Amino acid sequence: MLRERHRWIKSNLRGGCDGLSLLSPYDDTYYRSARGTLALPLSGPNAPLRIDTNNPSYNTNSFGFNSKMPHLRDLYNSGHLALIHACGLDDDTRSHFDAMDYIERGTPGNKTTNSGWLTRHLQSQGGTSSLLPAVAANTAVPASLLNHPPAIALSSPSSFTVSTHWRYNREQDNFPFLTTLREMYNRSTIYPLASAGRRVTQVLDLMRTMGSYTPASSIAYPSGTFGDALKTVAQLIKAEIGLQIATIDFGGWDTHEAQANSDGGGYLPDRLGVLSQGLGAFYNDLAAYHNRLTIVVLSEFGRRLGRNRSNGTDHGHGNMMMVLGGNVNGRKVYGTWPGLHPDQLDKRQDLQITTDFRQVLSEILIRRLGNPLLGVIFPGLTSYTPLGIVRGTDLPPVLSADTVAPANTEHRIFVPVIQQCR
Repeated sequence: MLRERHRWIKSNLRGGCDGLSLLSPYDDTYYRSARGTLALPLSGPNAPLRIDTNNPSYNTNSFGFNSKMPHLRDLYNSGHLALIHACGLDDDTRSHFDAMDYIERGTPGNKTTNSGWLTRHLQSQGGTSSLLPAVAANTAVPASLLNHPPAIALSSPSSFTVSTHWRYNREQDNFPFLTTLREMYNRSTIYPLASAGRRVTQVLDLMRTMGSYTPASSIAYPSGTFGDALKTVAQLIKAEIGLQIATIDFGGWDTHEAQANSDGGGYLPDRLGVLSQGLGAFYNDLAAYHNRLTIVVLSEFGRRLGRNRSNGTDHGHGNMMMVLGGNVNGRKVYGTWPGLHPDQLDKRQDLQITTDFRQVLSEILIRRLGNPLLGVIFPGLTSYTPLGIVRGTDLPPVLSADTVAPANTEHRIFVPVIQQCR
């Protein structure tokens, strides 16, 4: 008996989102001294939205969301959202390109791996008959889906079409170019070409039937590319067409200058507000899918503790991850808080990493997606230590990279993923 598909959405906040502004230890002496005017104000309309961490290692300070993030604060307090601080890629690089490559490929220190970690997850689970097992709601497929031919990139169903002269795609002429492609591939006996071509025309036909998207009543997505991408994924989920993985890139986080105003407003707080509104709208829009939905938000690295001379922050190390879903053990900040005393910092300037990002993803792979083949998905990973972020069965982890996975249709899952972008 097949289980209902579980959808995993990955949101990537590319550019190095400042986790110390997203979830701030706002009354920490070292934080306030190093951040100066960038420290979140202790009072007024932009004061932090305080939360209970429910984690003894965080009890030395008070923590709170940025004031522009009430949607995520509410999801956290309702138990749907879990936070992991001092988390990330345990590699010394401060390069956007190297760090994101290591994360997307799932191989820290090695960016020559010829596939992405999401690709290896999907391939290790066996084949799929779905037309759209994996979608990037952007203009390009990310490296996490590298070498996965069925993955497609689309900004919206209506924009997914054949790139050719407009008159050959005219609806009133019955789409002559698409009709020609369909006939050609249906008659072809060259198997790889015919199979791939038929899939392309089937996806095009499917996209043409979907039309524009209307969210659930009272749901307000933010305007712009991030809100549009979230609506695209929501539409595909509701269409029940077999989506297993979705990725979304959201850029604009490389805040080397003019990061925020002294009153707690400004560029980065506004950006965090868009993130909060978008995730809140997306999750509430998909209320009927909560138990089949896992959303992960991460960035390639955090930013330095200290403010620079341009009223911004430079590339750092430890950062935040967020996990949202109906089977998430929320209302808790996971991991160990390392502290912000200079002796507790990485290179005496950056938040340390106490949780490897792969441990968070491994727990979701095993408990929500039923895939224990961690050695295949994350070559080089030597241990599995679940934090208890999500509910599910702990299958024995397989840490060998030589394991050949059997075809498995029982745990095919759609996982929405959100990442941080430049």
